[in-house]
Amino acid sequence: MQPRTTSADEPVTATRQLAQFVERTRWSDIPEAVRHEAKRALVNYFAVGFAGCADPSIGKAVQVYRRLRAGYEASLIGRAERTDMLNAAALNAMTANVHDFDDTHLPTIIHPTAPVAAPLFAFSESKSMTGEALLLAFVVGVEIECRIGNAVSPSHYQRGWHITSTCGVFGAAAAAAKIIKLDNSQIAAAFGHASAQAGGLVETLGTMAKSVSVGNAAKHGMLSAWLAADGLSGPARPIEGERGFLRVTADKPDFNALTAGLGSVWALQANTYKPYPCGVVLNPVIEACLDLARDRHWSLADIERVELVGHPLLRERTDRLDIRSGREAQVSAQHSVAVVLATGRAGLAEFSDSSAADPALRAFAGRVAFVDDSRFPVEAARVTVLLRSGESVSRTVSAARGSLAVPLSDAELDSKLKELAAYGAPHIATQRLLDTLWTLDTAGDAAMPMHIARVETG
Repeated sequence: MQPRTTSADEPVTATRQLAQFVERTRWSDIPEAVRHEAKRALVNYFAVGFAGCADPSIGKAVQVYRRLRAGYEASLIGRAERTDMLNAAALNAMTANVHDFDDTHLPTIIHPTAPVAAPLFAFSESKSMTGEALLLAFVVGVEIECRIGNAVSPSHYQRGWHITSTCGVFGAAAAAAKIIKLDNSQIAAAFGHASAQAGGLVETLGTMAKSVSVGNAAKHGMLSAWLAADGLSGPARPIEGERGFLRVTADKPDFNALTAGLGSVWALQANTYKPYPCGVVLNPVIEACLDLARDRHWSLADIERVELVGHPLLRERTDRLDIRSGREAQVSAQHSVAVVLATGRAGLAEFSDSSAADPALRAFAGRVAFVDDSRFPVEAARVTVLLRSGESVSRTVSAARGSLAVPLSDAELDSKLKELAAYGAPHIATQRLLDTLWTLDTAGDAAMPMHIARVETG
């Protein structure tokens, strides 16, 4: 891709075009549907944050980060501890991601909100900003991370990169740069710093290291903007350069995806919200199994084999036989099929450590077989249960609940927040938080959601 030039013959690289988009975009440029989707994403963000805030692994991470904190100006979702902005950004992003219950940008399978919202809310507690300003920064941050994600997909994941972490750092940098009003040269430098701090491996899925890398994306993206604000330089083409992020992390980068339709096609309109705490490609499998379980006249012992037909990503991301933890259960088709057929449920308890250790469920795992069929979209699957009696029963889900075709409604997102707050942070005033989030664009203080979502001491 040849960079176009300005009238002064100064090259305008793709990096600079993205930086100019971040600098120049105003709230008035954001369509109403995208504004509303931003609020939906934040409702889901706090919901999943409440689910994760009391997780023992998050407690351990809080203890580690406490030893490294530089201040007390920022809050943690659903918890009483306070810390500095950088550590709050990391910990809140981890918390929102820990149960794999966060949102999903379907073209890339990026979980876009946690890396971008966490630094913005951390920043809001020490820098006065309006709700409108936070929402605008959030929208442009998500746009940047998902456009870069589009440009490196699908080979990025296949090469072993965890795309939420690697692309999330660019989104966090863009959002932070927007809030502190960097110009496009500084924003381009921030992208350079972000490119040098992009990391995260697929090998970490099923472990806390995956959520730590999501936290790093939030933290390092914010840091990248601050470095640029103080004049630390970066390369001119950190994204599309000869040894830039795209070429290093993808087989055949789609450079056009960076800027095509920029300002008129919005990533948030391809965002989805999960009804189940697991990898998004498992949603149609779980839905089919829930339907089969409702009508079952058999037990797990009666099943000879279960056949899963779906997009190749289903097998690539969820073929995990010998799981040892709830984290691994969240990305295991074998566990998901077994636990849903056995219990008829698919909540947090079904993806816990104790559920993953259930000997009956573990013994069943070898009876699950995958059939790749690229004609299936990622939100579709067919599940066939073959019984020892010779009978077979099958269910096909063409578009899972929570997909773009069957999205969770605003009311369902409200219910998700209330249910997950009851699970992890029962003392939170959930209706007050929801009222604040749905009207955040009119709020004079963008920090109000965090003030409501934290646990007061004393």
